[in-house]
Amino acid sequence: MDSSVLTDLDKAITELRGLRSTGAVFGLLDVDDEFFVVVRPTPGGVDLLLSDAGAALDYDVAADVLDLLRVDPPDPDDEELWPEGDLGLLADLGMPEPELRLVVGEDELYPDEQLRMIAQRCGFVDEFDKVAEPLLA
Repeated sequence: MDSSVLTDLDKAITELRGLRSTGAVFGLLDVDDEFFVVVRPTPGGVDLLLSDAGAALDYDVAADVLDLLRVDPPDPDDEELWPEGDLGLLADLGMPEPELRLVVGEDELYPDEQLRMIAQRCGFVDEFDKVAEPLLA
């Protein structure tokens, strides 16, 4: 996917909808090593997970996620990190909600490390590494 999808949620959703696949289609977006978004188009809309709701105070793409989820942004004085969205959106791929909640809660990890854990649990870590390693170099 083009890097512009990191700043435009509608673009990410449109690009993912345009992919043809026999399996599940979803996107893992690591935004500035600050937070991540999981985007999974569905026949009736889109399932979303924002790893840190507080990111909506500084990033338009995170604010757009909260808008689609119909969730108000957090208070700017609140320093607690919490996810918003569907923590069960990857359950059918091997990442049940309780495990995804643990991964998202690992605030000592960078988003790319959290996404790698998700990729490993869902069985596509080799493909993830092929894409992520050049970006991290």
